[in-house]
Amino acid sequence: MIKDIAAALQFFTRLPFYKLKIFNVPAEHFKQAINYWPVIGWLTAGVMSMTLWFSSYIFPYPIAIILAILSRLLLTGALHEDGLSDFFDGLGGGTTRERVLEIMKDSHIGTYGVLSHIIYFLLLFQCLSALPIETAALAILVADPLAKLISSYINKVLPYARTEETSKAKVVYGKMSVSTFIIAHLFGLLPLILLIPYAIWWVALFPILTFLLIAVILKRRIQGYTGDCCGASFLLCEISIYLGILLALNI
Repeated sequence: MIKDIAAALQFFTRLPFYKLKIFNVPAEHFKQAINYWPVIGWLTAGVMSMTLWFSSYIFPYPIAIILAILSRLLLTGALHEDGLSDFFDGLGGGTTRERVLEIMKDSHIGTYGVLSHIIYFLLLFQCLSALPIETAALAILVADPLAKLISSYINKVLPYARTEETSKAKVVYGKMSVSTFIIAHLFGLLPLILLIPYAIWWVALFPILTFLLIAVILKRRIQGYTGDCCGASFLLCEISIYLGILLALNI
């Protein structure tokens, strides 16, 4: 388990963990990275939330939000955002399964990818701006791990659309054991249970429905998922949580 988490930290962040001996893990442990994604969510959410909180004491709130977003981009190397643009470029520009997969693998960003980034970051900025600083900081701690937990189900409901040799990351995620299942759900659900009033726990329906919609589209278009689809699913599920929280507060 420790080596699986170490692999997930290396895979989903750009921190130099590889320099430590404990993080010198065999390649097969990277196949479990997605199953420990919610664990990494505590790190990325913590950094983003703390950046928002502390920078708001120094800068105006809109600048604090931008710095918070930037902190996660630096921490992850914009890994998920790259997946978001490839996801929309592929589905928007491809008419056949083969063409969609070809476009997703292309490192160049297209019109659909650019538009997806503009709309995503505008929505993220506006959602956080509409929340009080304390609520926004807590929402980040909830949304990041929960969205990663829900998105980690992508390899449970869909087959991998490529072969391991043709994947960009050269990794095909594996299934989870019972112990991994417990750990993933503990890290993914605990922030929701502890930080959000139980009366609005129903906001968890938003990312679930978003994920199911993505899964249906992927099943129809490419009969499976890719690594880019994982990143896109996470970001779209996360933004749906913020929208759900705003809806709950307005109601």
